[in-house]
Order: sequence, then structure tokens, then C-alpha cells
Amino acid sequence: MRSLEDLGRVRLSKHFFMRDFLYSEIGNIHCLQNVPENPDIAIKNGRGLCENLLDPLEETFGRIAIRSAYRSPDLNRFGNENGLNCARNEANYGHHIWDMGGPEVQGACASIAIPWFADRYAEGRDWRDLAWWIHDHLPYSEMWFFPKLAALNLTWRVRPQRTISSYIAPKGKLLVAGAEPSEKQAERRARYADFPPFRGIAYP
Repeated sequence: MRSLEDLGRVRLSKHFFMRDFLYSEIGNIHCLQNVPENPDIAIKNGRGLCENLLDPLEETFGRIAIRSAYRSPDLNRFGNENGLNCARNEANYGHHIWDMGGPEVQGACASIAIPWFADRYAEGRDWRDLAWWIHDHLPYSEMWFFPKLAALNLTWRVRPQRTISSYIAPKGKLLVAGAEPSEKQAERRARYADFPPFRGIAYP
């Protein structure tokens, strides 16, 4: 218990602590622990996610909501085997499983909602406005958008892929790894011209 409390107190960035990412509905309902097998690796990759992606989002748009984040291999395996929207473990290394996998997949993912944008999305705003803003400002690896709240899985990796996908129309891949955006930079900027001023370290 004491070591888990200490892990939860680890500060990953200006705005986030490790405890923010350990909550799991699957774990709570099915009495499964959600504790990293390799805490040092989870902390390192969690810091990459928070410092590079989540902190700038929070500083720009206000408080963001963490819907799902770290999953232990045992918890994720249970979710996959029981149809609970969890990919198989090997596919989740460097995503929701922060502390497993080789150097080519080192990273971390969180499912987040941005209330500032969710309100505008509810009024008809295009999810791609946020996708292109993130693409132009932050060193993300992957984005997956969902219809509810325009929430997204946002992944940071040491070796980023830079892909954008969505379950919202137009569904599928908006950007594949290594490709240039289909919209020119001026078009993308026009989409988010009314967004709050960016705060954080700009992605080159």
C-alpha cells in the first residue's frame, strides 16, 4: 500500500501526477489491480506524454479530462479477452501499456476529452479542426478520435509515427505515417484561427 501511494505521488509534469492515470473502470468493476510492472519505465514514458502533449493542451484550453490511460498488462489482457474495448497486449505496448515493449515502441497513451472543444463539437464543430491544431503544434505520435465528446486517444512516443485516425465521419485515416497533410498549412490554420493562443513549447 505504501509503495503504491508513493507511486501515485510521483509528479510527471507541471500539471499531472502518476495517480491521475491509474484509475480504471475495468479494474474497479472486476477487482483487478492497475499497477505498473516496471514503474520506472512507466514514469519515464508518462513524463514524455505529459510534458510534450498534455501540459500544453491544459495550458491552452483549460482543464482536460483523463478518461482512460495506463493499463497493466494483466488488466489489458482481461479487457481484450472479454470484449471490453482493449486491443491485445502486444498492440498496446507504447499505447495504454506504458511499461512494456522494445525501444521502437516506447511511449504512452491517454484517452482524453477537452471540454473547451467538446462544447463546440456539440454545436457542430468539425473534429478535424482540433486534429490539425494538435498536428501543427505538438509532437504527437498517434491520434484516434471518437464520436462522444470528440474524445481522442493521444499517444506520445520516442519514435513518433504522426498518424491521425477517427471513428467520426469522415471515418478512417486522415493522415498516414510519413505522409504530408491533405490540407495546406494555410487551410489548417484557418480551421483553428479562433482557438485560444497556444501556450507551451511549440513543435518545430
